[in-house]
Amino acid sequence: MRYLPLNANDRAAMLDVIGVDTIDALFEDVPKAARLKGLVDLPLHQSEAEVERHMMRLSSKSVSASSVPFFCGAGAYKHHIPATVDHLIQRSEFLTAYTPYQPEISQGTLQALFEFQTQVALLTGMDVANASMYDGSTACAEAVVMAKRVTRKTKAILAPGLHPHYAAATQTVAQTLGIDINEVTPEIGADASVLDLITDETACVVVQSPNVFGEIVDLAPIAEKAHAHKALLIAVFTEPVALGAIKSPGEQGADIVVGEGQGLGVGLNFGGPHVGLFACRQKLVRQMPGRVCGETVDANGDRGYVLTLSTREQHIRREKATSNICTNSGLCCLAFTIHMSLLGDAGLKRMATLNHENACHMADIIDGISGADVLNETFFNEFTVKLNKPAAEVVRALAEKDILGGVPFSRISAGAHEDLLLVCATEIVRDEDMHAFGHALEEVLS
Repeated sequence: MRYLPLNANDRAAMLDVIGVDTIDALFEDVPKAARLKGLVDLPLHQSEAEVERHMMRLSSKSVSASSVPFFCGAGAYKHHIPATVDHLIQRSEFLTAYTPYQPEISQGTLQALFEFQTQVALLTGMDVANASMYDGSTACAEAVVMAKRVTRKTKAILAPGLHPHYAAATQTVAQTLGIDINEVTPEIGADASVLDLITDETACVVVQSPNVFGEIVDLAPIAEKAHAHKALLIAVFTEPVALGAIKSPGEQGADIVVGEGQGLGVGLNFGGPHVGLFACRQKLVRQMPGRVCGETVDANGDRGYVLTLSTREQHIRREKATSNICTNSGLCCLAFTIHMSLLGDAGLKRMATLNHENACHMADIIDGISGADVLNETFFNEFTVKLNKPAAEVVRALAEKDILGGVPFSRISAGAHEDLLLVCATEIVRDEDMHAFGHALEEVLS
């Protein structure tokens, strides 16, 4: 009874108040194919010690990203995180801090978020950034909703290089708000095709750079045409380190910039948590979701921090709210900020250069292998390889050789481009790792 305190009568009374007959009726909006039939295939009763031993046996079958040559990316990146980052975020005043209901009391929390916002604004080339979102994909969805409010138009164009998970998250939110999504089938080298789709009815164009295939996209001409039709350009990124090497989205004409900050300060962590970055032009700030922390002076003239803009109270307004984002990823923000502070401007650029150099070396090795062709003309630290075999089979064969050799594109977009492999080489990849990958790939493809 420790975890299941309600009996059948309690549940029946609760359902009666809600106005449904069964618990299953609460899940009618979930597709039947996604619903579990019957109980989970687990023993009904086990002691804590038995469960712990069983989970340890399962975990021992996993291969750690740090124990073998690692070339996976596709939206989550493995970079070296200085020990200082984890040491500082473990301090109790940071680790246990929660949403500041009386924000000005929490000056330390507000200052950390203010510094984070400043870094994100500088990194993206925008005027203002908020205090974070849940992750990059939901930030992308929120940006499209924001564009609808700003332009009062309901058509959004998603470029073919947008990460399929970001497109899916955006589609999920858009369909509940009457936003018409024009989503182009994922295709390498096709992002410029969105130019032909922009009309006076377009609210926004969503373009990722570097895109899911690793290509660097010139945003300027897309921004120019979007603005000519009174539409917004939403620039997306999944790898924040890339902004240390390429021209910022703000410099290329973006109106809103969103992305994933996991690559700086936040480890892979089995897929989460992540931290969404969101920045925009000053004139759009009133429509921006989330919170904005600001700097001011108190009655004595001393520096202080305030919560300048917050949509938290609007969660009670449901669909009329600017946003239903009711918190921020504070600890991940702090990790991002500490890592960025340790790097500094020169350090970030050097780190970005190392990423690109390793990726170029890796691409040269793969291009010399029969049955593997690098398709990119441009890339940062990730690129797309066309194989003579299904990429999923190749990745499994490489894993048997203790090499985590990238992400099959079909893994993130079911059934699409089964012969394409996304390969990423960050600054942690050593020369011997790259050659080991090359030798193993040559054997698998032969």
